[in-house]
Amino acid sequence: MNKELEHRFVTELESNQNIVHKVCSLYTNDRDSHNDLFQEITIQLWKAYPKFRGDSKFSTWMYRVALNTAITLYRKSKRSIKTQDYDSVIFKIKSDEYDNTQEEQLKLMYKAVKQLGDIDKALIFLYLEDKNYKEIAETLGITEVNTRVKMNRIKNKLKTILNP
Repeated sequence: MNKELEHRFVTELESNQNIVHKVCSLYTNDRDSHNDLFQEITIQLWKAYPKFRGDSKFSTWMYRVALNTAITLYRKSKRSIKTQDYDSVIFKIKSDEYDNTQEEQLKLMYKAVKQLGDIDKALIFLYLEDKNYKEIAETLGITEVNTRVKMNRIKNKLKTILNP
């Protein structure tokens, strides 16, 4: 890889690295696993970068590579990779008028999302990242219609999980 290409890659990676961290948090449970997955995703991005044609935004392409890498590793391991334990990352502010209703609802939602399959988890993750159906479809390599159908099914699954 030439120096100009290398410089562009490093610049893009640095400005979009939060995408990789979010994916790592979704598919890992501890700091070491997070760092290992981050490193593996970075390696896969580096290997694939010369083939990046710019047909989509760099961030969209990065989501796709990161999610595919995480899902591939998740499927390769016979054991499931434990996802981030919500209690270990929550920050509670003690206050007399503190209302934890929203916090409890978020905790239940995270718990429900963790029960989804790996592809469904990726789809809901992108949806919660405020990606539109077109971007989600492009990132996951499926049609926009398929994305909408899957999203409706996921919403129904989550409703069933949250309201048995």
